[in-house]
Amino acid sequence: MPKEVILLKLGEVVLKGLNRRTFEDALLKSIRRRLRSAGDFAVNSLQSTVYVIPQNDDADMDLAEERCAKIFGAVSLVRAGSVEKDLDAICRRAAEYLRDELESAATFKVECKRSDKKFPYRSPEIAAQVGGYLLDRYPHLTVDVHAPDVTVWVEIREAQAFVHADAKPGAGGIPVGTGGRAAVLISGGLDSPVAAWMMAKRGVELTAIHFASPPYTSPQAHDKVVRLVRKVSEYAGRVKLITVELTHLQEEIRDRCREDLGTVILRRFMLRAAERIAREEDCAALITGESLGQVASQTLQALTCTDAAVEIPVFRPLIGADKVEIVELARKIDTYDISIEPYEDCCTIFTPKHPRTRPLLRFVEEAERAIDGEALLAEALGTVTTQWVQP
Repeated sequence: MPKEVILLKLGEVVLKGLNRRTFEDALLKSIRRRLRSAGDFAVNSLQSTVYVIPQNDDADMDLAEERCAKIFGAVSLVRAGSVEKDLDAICRRAAEYLRDELESAATFKVECKRSDKKFPYRSPEIAAQVGGYLLDRYPHLTVDVHAPDVTVWVEIREAQAFVHADAKPGAGGIPVGTGGRAAVLISGGLDSPVAAWMMAKRGVELTAIHFASPPYTSPQAHDKVVRLVRKVSEYAGRVKLITVELTHLQEEIRDRCREDLGTVILRRFMLRAAERIAREEDCAALITGESLGQVASQTLQALTCTDAAVEIPVFRPLIGADKVEIVELARKIDTYDISIEPYEDCCTIFTPKHPRTRPLLRFVEEAERAIDGEALLAEALGTVTTQWVQP
């Protein structure tokens, strides 16, 4: 019997009805894949709980806990001490396993969940017995059932019992891969990594597309994007990063198209390029980090013009978010500090002095005719490079 396990509680997955098994299988597969580098673990599911069980002493429980906290599909997780289903043994294990928490607390209470109804003691009896034992072992403690410093949980399950403190929040959402596949346009800014994370939380498997414009954009700028994608991959799993060079296309737009429409025209070509890559990668949609009204190219009229360039759906999970909300999420997923590094990206070069905020599609299409868009697009797609990014 292992001395310690990780228990993950299923969230939204339990509501999936006849499809629930599919979601659970995807979650278990994701957990097993993420834990390979942490050691040898058995991973199985029973009664809305996933058991992550180390198979030997070499398993890295700290790393496993860190990885499990970032896997979409679990609403909470906890490290728990395992013990045989004997009430005296459970009392001793609780006092030993939670020693640090109990020694630093002034008040506590005991909660019990008895999944195994054949166990001869009811939940209130178990809680009373464990509580009395802990009061004897830690006489400085007092019982507070309303707002205790620490709650001791006892779970009586089918094969064994577990003791633990309060659970930590999990990543939530649904398992990656259950929501299809989409391509996210990723830049070095705050927004697109957050948008990628939000869609991965809804089960979408991600392919990332980044547009570079060397020499106007530097290798350091590209490295910044790789690091952002790696942060997202801690939640989304391994991500294929595809980089496209747009230098010549951007120069042609700068030199030949109406300056006030330059950004919208560039966005349209970005979406066209991303659509072609997405279809090759079997992606059903595009994802962008645009938020309505944030900049001139993200007004309702501008977004309408850019969407008209493609047939594939474009998802914008941040469309109604303000910058404060986006920053909060960026801090949560640890992309903020990378995003604010002062390396340029192709969206910030050749920016018009006075961009048109309410462009009309017919004028945008007319302005595009000043360049050989199809040839420039083909040239850009000929520069594609690919790498896999993982935690």
